[in-house]
Amino acid sequence: MGFFDIFKRKESAAQPEEQAKRQEELNVGLERTKQGFFSRLSHVIAGRSTVDAEVLDELEEMLITSDVGVDTTVKIINRIEERVARDKYLGTEELDAILHDEIASLMEQAEGSADTFGLDAKEGEPYVVMVVGVNGAGKTTTIGKLAAQLTRAGKRVYIGAADTFRAAAIDQLGVWAERAGATMIRQDMGSDPASVAYDTLRSAVANKADVVLIDTAGRLHNKVGLMNELTKIRNVMSKVIPDAPHEVMLVLDGSTGQNAFEQARQFTQATRVTSLAITKLDGTAKGGVVIGISDTFKVPVLYIGIGEGIDQLRIFDRHDFVNALFGRG
Repeated sequence: MGFFDIFKRKESAAQPEEQAKRQEELNVGLERTKQGFFSRLSHVIAGRSTVDAEVLDELEEMLITSDVGVDTTVKIINRIEERVARDKYLGTEELDAILHDEIASLMEQAEGSADTFGLDAKEGEPYVVMVVGVNGAGKTTTIGKLAAQLTRAGKRVYIGAADTFRAAAIDQLGVWAERAGATMIRQDMGSDPASVAYDTLRSAVANKADVVLIDTAGRLHNKVGLMNELTKIRNVMSKVIPDAPHEVMLVLDGSTGQNAFEQARQFTQATRVTSLAITKLDGTAKGGVVIGISDTFKVPVLYIGIGEGIDQLRIFDRHDFVNALFGRG
């Protein structure tokens, strides 16, 4: 069980009224995705009475255009075809419930096949999270919100500003660190990112920090260069804490749809990614990308961003997500 499970346990232990409120906030955050999904689904079944080959073809197109992804769409369609063959007669009024169940089941399998949330730090050592992702994906904001949630939970948090190629990123991270009550370690612009990570971990260990969040550069112009840079940062951190980083969190912009798939492919090839945070889902109809990416890369989605507020960086729950997508809960 990983470090971030403390938040999941806290959320699952919430009172029914609080859980209902959280589901409603999620429904609102995913409203554009839900509207786009439902409008397409309504078009598929309009005027039809049974789920036949033509309906399945249109459903396949609907899922692909909802940014679920081709491979994941094929899996869903195959499962529904099996249901049709088994039940002989399947009315279109049942398609909503079946699609809901199959997507929830698929996401459960995808999440269950991954090592949930990585490794735990040893007693007395800070838990180290290396955060990766392209520039503009919401990486800095995600780190800031996560730091704020952790400090509010009583954790001592250190942030390493290892994206040393952009002065604006360092300054923005500094604002978030101050707002969150976290300690930020930085060097001059253009400094060696691995050096920043090394200094951050040494300071965190010396000051008995609980969590370290390491920001990294998000350039994708050269996959080999990216791989080498991330590997160097990992190797340097392991000299201070042998198991570090315990978590490598990839931040993806959900509003970019299929581009998010390509980013996930690049980063999972460049380094070991243990979890995902998918941001900006409140401003897009492309929330289906969460389903496809989780299934395709077999990496658990840990956080989703559904708004600007600190509390709108939410621990991901596949059941709540699918319920919001289908207007339930």
